[in-house]
Amino acid sequence: MENIFNKKVVDKVIGRINKLNSKSNGLWGKMTVAQMLAHCNVPYEMVYTDKHPKPNGIMKFMLKLFVKQPVVNDKPYKKNSRTAPAFLITDERDFEIEKKRLIDHLTKTQELGEDYFHNKESHSFGPLTKTEWNNLFYKHLNHHLEQFGV
Repeated sequence: MENIFNKKVVDKVIGRINKLNSKSNGLWGKMTVAQMLAHCNVPYEMVYTDKHPKPNGIMKFMLKLFVKQPVVNDKPYKKNSRTAPAFLITDERDFEIEKKRLIDHLTKTQELGEDYFHNKESHSFGPLTKTEWNNLFYKHLNHHLEQFGV
């Protein structure tokens, strides 16, 4: 798996994002390209903002037990997988705003580096290793960029 903390990898991912435009269509799924970009911003919002409420103790336990491994391992996501409620984007979004936000999040994450993230508490899963954070960030974003053919 590519390393999202590596500047060359982030530059390549940003290049893929820059190939998108407001009229880009997905190869599967229901999201518009602007909704997809907003959706891809959610993991970063969970790290950098308090926008999303943290799950309660029982829910966090369930997430760690049933959801964590498929999210942080290196196996690609299946097409049309179920999406957690916090990640559902159903309203219209501004393509340029969401694109800029995502690029800014990627840049910030790369600049903070893997040491910043190693054993950092996840919103939903507890402490994650730098490898688990990388897989969480890169795998999700790669899945959706492939969804939109870039």
